[in-house]
Order: sequence, then structure tokens, then C-alpha cells
Amino acid sequence: MKLRKFLAFTLMATTALNFIACDDDDDDDNSETEQINTFLQSKTKVQELSFKTDDEQYEISAYANNNFHVGYNEIFFVAQNTNGEYIKDFSISNIAPLMHMVKMDMYHSTPTSGTAENFDNQPEALKRAWVSFIMASSKEVGSWYISYDATVLGKTSKLEKAEFETISAIDGQRWVQSFKVDNKTYFASLVNPSAWEEGINTINAYVSVQSDPRTNPYLLASEKFTIEIDPRMPDMGNHTSPDNKELTPNDNGLYSGTINLTMTGLWRIHFTVKNAEGKIVAGGDDQNDGLSSLYWDVTL
Repeated sequence: MKLRKFLAFTLMATTALNFIACDDDDDDDNSETEQINTFLQSKTKVQELSFKTDDEQYEISAYANNNFHVGYNEIFFVAQNTNGEYIKDFSISNIAPLMHMVKMDMYHSTPTSGTAENFDNQPEALKRAWVSFIMASSKEVGSWYISYDATVLGKTSKLEKAEFETISAIDGQRWVQSFKVDNKTYFASLVNPSAWEEGINTINAYVSVQSDPRTNPYLLASEKFTIEIDPRMPDMGNHTSPDNKELTPNDNGLYSGTINLTMTGLWRIHFTVKNAEGKIVAGGDDQNDGLSSLYWDVTL
């Protein structure tokens, strides 16, 4: 009998550790709760991508920086119990965006992280994923859907084909570009250039590969590339800037380099892709103006 009580107590204690409590005596947990609340105050809850688990004991909430648009978008996830407490022991996986093209009655996916991860020293109960949409949705073109798995305290529930809207990129923005190497199609997604300022900035991108079949998520490419950049201002005689550094991949698949934006306005970031041996495999094709046909557009 004593052993049974001990095991029951141990189970209760272990379960309690998986929550961020709201007890006034627990300063660390309160601090994490406040940190999450403060972070989410600047975000927009995406009702279409939020749902209750199968047992209705937990709510999975999805948040975005703003409306989903063509190019790179971040999605933030939290799980809460019926008391509103955040849960540390949860995961988001198998993120599967899907576009239904109505006229052709066909489907395709788009680049995505596939899972949500912890980030930027935020609490464990807050996770981030990303999706880079390659086209906007509309009644004439088609609709976007997302499915994903949410596992809370070991139990998995699934959000199945939630429909939502994706708008066109803002004028002067082009954050995703495709290129081909041999028989594969890749997508280079520029990460959050809206946060850039005049002067030296870190430039980040992800390189994803189109899946086979195309209805499966386009996950990060296993091939390693180098992305050389040549930023120009087309409205200002195509002048460039100094001190730009190529993008190279790190261990988590993020490509990083340096870009120098010497003034505000439209910047067309021409880029050339080289393989691991340093051979040009995309872009760098010397058009009439001598610039690459591969580029991102960013308005500062």
C-alpha cells in the first residue's frame, strides 16, 4: 500500500513539472509565464490553426507576426491546460502545408520547417516553426491548408487540413525564389528582412527542396550550397554596396551572411548559387545588364 501511494505521489510530482505554474511563490515559473505572455501580446492568434486536443484537456494555440503572405512566415505555438497554464512537455511535428489549385484540380506543398522548435532563449513552453508560401490563395487560384500533429504529455492529436488565407507579398517584396540544379527544384527563402535597418545587417535564408510527390512538405535540402549576393538599387542606377559577405550554412540548415544596405529604398539582391565544389549551379547567368536572374527584392 505504501509503495502504491509513493508511486502515485511520484507520478503527480512528475506531471506538475511539465507545467509553468501560476503560483505566486514560484518566481521562476511566473517569470516564464510573463515572458510568454509579453511575447504573444505582439502577435496575432491564428484561430484556423488553433484547436483543442482529442481529450479536450488542452488547447493548442498558433500565433503569427501578421497576415500570412507569400514568402517566409513564422508560426508560434503554445499548449495550455483548462486553467490556462502553459505546458512545457509538448511538441509540434509533421507540419504539412498544402495548396489546392482549383482550375487544374491539383495539389502541391511549399517549403516548411516541418517541426516547431525552441528559439532565442525563450521558455520551453513556447515554440516556433516557419512556412514559406510560394503563392497567394484566392477563389480563382485556390486555397491553402495546413495539417500538423500536437503531442502533449505523450498524447498526440492532429489538426487536419485547416483552411486559411495567404496574401500576396507587399509591393517591393520578393522573399522566395526557386532555382533548378540538375533534375531538382530548390527554393531559397529569405528570413525576416522586414527587420533590417540601414547599414550592415545579417542576411539569413533557408534552402528547401521540392518533394516527390509535390504534395509532401518541401523540407530543408541536404545539399550544401554557398550563396553569393550582389545587392543593387534598380531605381538608383543599379549601384551596389561594399562589405557584403556570402551566405553559408550552419548546422541547423540556416544560411547566414552579411548585407550592407547603404540607404533606404528598393534593394534587388541578386544571388548566385555554388555547390560544395565551388561550381556555379544556379544564377550568375550574366543577363544583358550583367546581373543574375535570381534575386530577392526588399524595400527598406
